[in-house]
Amino acid sequence: MTRQTADDEKQARLAAALRENLKRRKAQARARRAEEAQAHGHDAAPPVQADTRRT
Repeated sequence: MTRQTADDEKQARLAAALRENLKRRKAQARARRAEEAQAHGHDAAPPVQADTRRT
């Protein structure tokens, strides 16, 4: 294996790990918001969708 290939594989693993970490953190934040909403007697808000209308 060449040095370039090893470096590319390392970068790919790092990028994949960072993506998974971000997904996990977002899921944890959503769960915390849902728990807080329940604690305050509110229904959990639906996910926010981007407004695609153009004016």
